[in-house]
This record gives sequence, structure tokens and C-alpha cells, in this order.
Amino acid sequence: YEPHVPERADPAALTLLAQMAAACDLAAQGGPGADFDLAGLTASTRHALADALGQGEVSMRLRGAPAVKVQESVFCGVWLLQGVGVDRAEVGAVPRLSISRAHLPHSPAIGPLARRRDGVVNAPALLAELIDKSQARQPGSPAHVVNLSLLPHTPEDLDWLAEALGEGATTILSRGYGNCRITACAQPHVWRVQFYNSTDQLILDTFEVSEIPEVALAAPEDLADSAGRIREVIEAIR
Repeated sequence: YEPHVPERADPAALTLLAQMAAACDLAAQGGPGADFDLAGLTASTRHALADALGQGEVSMRLRGAPAVKVQESVFCGVWLLQGVGVDRAEVGAVPRLSISRAHLPHSPAIGPLARRRDGVVNAPALLAELIDKSQARQPGSPAHVVNLSLLPHTPEDLDWLAEALGEGATTILSRGYGNCRITACAQPHVWRVQFYNSTDQLILDTFEVSEIPEVALAAPEDLADSAGRIREVIEAIR
């Protein structure tokens, strides 16, 4: 995924790109990143900026009021957010809204009250582990992963876990050599992380207890790289 260099320089777009590069540098060093309101841009500036930023590998759907679509640019850590009354770019490891809304229940987490069906065998023990780790989690503690691909389970186990853990508000899709789909559960800190190969076959299926799965994050080195690449685009446009 490479940026497309706009044919003509737009001064406002160049200014925004320079500010985004500086924000990437700051975020790469552990700083807070930055937000950029795009609602007031002229059509020409918006076109030039969209041309330069392009579309990267990660997209998100955030339920809530308003619903928000997130698209990462070709520069890791530079995100575009759009919804009713929302039109901005955000620089950081991940959009803050994707975490703050993550576990707002689209369907509630009802835990062991989920209806038991024939064929539910190992799910109750897995649920107890996930709820324990969810309730005990402290900020900054390492992720806890339950690898379903390595554990015996039935389709009914998975259905029961889905009902027990509920569904949250954040869904993330990362496209690369295959696809990674990340779905927030309504149970706090619990995520379903599924990897598919290029033929769309599920090759790794996990639950993860964390603030947000690392695969969704732009790493500090990614943000530093984005700062340099944005400046290269600025120079190419000029």
C-alpha cells in the first residue's frame, strides 16, 4: 500500500500533512497523538488529502450514536473517522473511540445464564477462565489468550460462548496476506480474534483479554515510519 502523490500542491493539504507527520513523531515517542477536524475543508483540499492518505489495511465499524466508520490510511497510525457529525483524522496507535466504545453492549454479556444446549461441553470452563481474567485485569497487564484452535470444543460450545460473552460495539478488520477479524465482546476486556488465510479459511481462533489486541495497533516504529513517509510525500508534491 503506497500513497498516491497528488498532481497539484494544495497549501492547506500540505499544512495538514506536515501537522500529521509531527503528530506521528510525537505518538511514536509515547505522546498523545492528535485529532484533525476535516469538516471545514474545501472540496479541492479534501480531494488532495484523500489522494495522499489513500486506504490502508485496517478498517473498523464502531456502533453507537453516532455510528462511526474508521479507515486507516496508507500511513500506519493515521486514521480517518466518519459518521453523523464526525469527520476527522486521528493520529495514534488506535482511535480512542474504538477502545472507549468497545464493550458497550450490542447484545449483553449474560455469562453462565446463557441457555445450555446439547453439545455444550467445554465452554463453561472457558467462560469461567475468561470472566476471571476480565474481572482481574489491571491497566498495562499482559494480554491473556485462550487459543480455541488448540482446545477441544464443539460448535455448540462456540454458540454458547458467543451468547454468554455478548457482543460489543467495535469490529476491526485487518487485511494483509489474509484477513484478521477482531470483535469486541460485551464482557469487559474480552475480544474474539480470528485469522483467515487467503482462501478465507479460519486458521486461528482465539479469545483475548486485553485493552485491545496488539494486531490492531500501530506500533511506535510504524508511527515513526509514517512520519518519514508523509514528509517524503510532502516533498514530492512540492
